[in-house]
Amino acid sequence: MKKLRQIMTASLLSAVALSDAQAQDIDHKLDVINQLTTPSHVSVMPVSSLLNAPGNEALRAFFFNPVKDKTVLKGKKIAVLAADGFEEIELTGPVWYFRELGAQVDIVSPKYNPAPARYGLSSPEMAKTHVMAIQYLQPVGWIKFDRTADQIKVSDYDAVFIPGGAWNPDNLRYDKDVIKFIQDFNKSGKLIAAICHAPVVLASADILKGRKLTGYWNIQIDLKNAGGIVSDQPVVVDANIITSRHPIDVADFSKAVESWLVKKK
Repeated sequence: MKKLRQIMTASLLSAVALSDAQAQDIDHKLDVINQLTTPSHVSVMPVSSLLNAPGNEALRAFFFNPVKDKTVLKGKKIAVLAADGFEEIELTGPVWYFRELGAQVDIVSPKYNPAPARYGLSSPEMAKTHVMAIQYLQPVGWIKFDRTADQIKVSDYDAVFIPGGAWNPDNLRYDKDVIKFIQDFNKSGKLIAAICHAPVVLASADILKGRKLTGYWNIQIDLKNAGGIVSDQPVVVDANIITSRHPIDVADFSKAVESWLVKKK
């Protein structure tokens, strides 16, 4: 409170002694700000907790058992479409696995587009070159992207996958370069994989009519409304589209992508 009062004093008033009226005005503004601000108590999903949770033994084994053949996907190029708010394990997990199998994996983000000043948002300088990870509802870190969506073309990659996180797909589906790339990639018949909330990006690209898929439980109605045939399974493969529901499905999701790409060799 003392720090906030000092900041407001510096920004709203000149560095002079405060009158009673000025002090009351600042107190009023602080009271309003306090009423507009909620306490910081958040839910998190650390990777260690996820892997050690009861029922996730197979997921833990997927990551901890060494990959035996590190050339399975040698020569394959995979693009990861990610924006701020991606679910950490849904990006880092498959990326780790595909690289372990020998694939080249590029993280691709929309072009940096800061919000208008009137929105009052503050972003670190690294937001120009990195995207923000979350664990369930909590921002936890940043990862550097390799290219931007306006710089890539279909011929650059053999597959594209989109991690979830409720914020990430919402940011991606608004980007015209991302949507055009997904549409063109689908026309090529190359693999498009999406997990958790990410299938809503495919809905925005209007490529789900008559397609079998799954997704995070909260968005399954949206996928149905987009014309998809939705089932509640860990992974669904329909021609060139692979989808999964949740971080607990990362192993099944990653293996399905591997299997699809191996068959296309």
